[in-house]
Amino acid sequence: MADLISIIIPNRNGEATIGLCLEAAYRSSYKPFEVIVVDDHSEDRSVAVIERFPCRLVRLDRHSGASAARNAGAAESRGEILFFTDADCLLEADTLAIAADAFSLQGPDAIVGGTYTPDPYDADFFSRFQSLFVNYSETKHTDTADYAAGHAMVIAAAAFRRSGGFSEGFLPVAEDVEFSHRLRRAGHRIVIEPRLRVRHIFGFSLYRSLRNAVFKSMYWTVYSIRNKDVFADSGTASTELKANLAFGLAALTLLLVSVTSGNVLFVYLTALPIIANLMVGRGMIMAFFKGGGAIFGVAATAYYLFVFPVAVGAGVLAGVARHFTPPRYLRKGG
Repeated sequence: MADLISIIIPNRNGEATIGLCLEAAYRSSYKPFEVIVVDDHSEDRSVAVIERFPCRLVRLDRHSGASAARNAGAAESRGEILFFTDADCLLEADTLAIAADAFSLQGPDAIVGGTYTPDPYDADFFSRFQSLFVNYSETKHTDTADYAAGHAMVIAAAAFRRSGGFSEGFLPVAEDVEFSHRLRRAGHRIVIEPRLRVRHIFGFSLYRSLRNAVFKSMYWTVYSIRNKDVFADSGTASTELKANLAFGLAALTLLLVSVTSGNVLFVYLTALPIIANLMVGRGMIMAFFKGGGAIFGVAATAYYLFVFPVAVGAGVLAGVARHFTPPRYLRKGG
């Protein structure tokens, strides 16, 4: 008899997406499964949407964050296998079947992670860029992955309960990274199954793409400094992205030196970090061309090389400042 899979979905003001998320979940070809949605004290009409589906609804009496919502969902689950995803993610028809197969193959001590489909729910440029960026970054390493992402995570229910669950009161992002690191230290393996995919609803514009990059990189930086793994090749916080930032800064510095010195030679020298960046990031760039075609590939490469690092760099600076600036109540006279 097949194992019961408990799909656990935290929701916070997800009225626009949770219905699509649940429709996709209930189209799953794998049986048996149950769906548990934990509403994190939403202020929109999310609950009314959720109540149209035969899922189990858990309502938190105050806004507590995604970690607390996931933990509450796990506490209500009956399945031998837990599948964590998000309210803006759509399961493929075979996602649960792949999750069950991967879990059976890897064993109960493994945490199996998936990723986004290369093509997102949205057709816009910035959503496709983000989906391909995440898909490539999270599937680059399979047996040596640094973490399993919370948008597609498979774990034995017993192992999850022994772990104590996600850390509540943690940073607003990277709670799945901290969870993965903690379980790996306890002897669990992190394995990525590239076929385990969910289709993400982004709805990104240029502004939302850049804002997301600033927000995520800020908190990634705070966690990386705390965890002493700033230079680790860690999923979306990849070696390629960090090199992209460094080479972009080098090119910008050379341009500024050229302007201030009046020496045009420094303009030509900017070709060196750009070429180096193309070499280091060639896997990512190939993913852009493969996933979106030639025109998209050229545009995505230009955005990745010359615009995206500005937002990432701003986030890194904000993260460093946030880490080294004491809380207001500890400041002198504060």
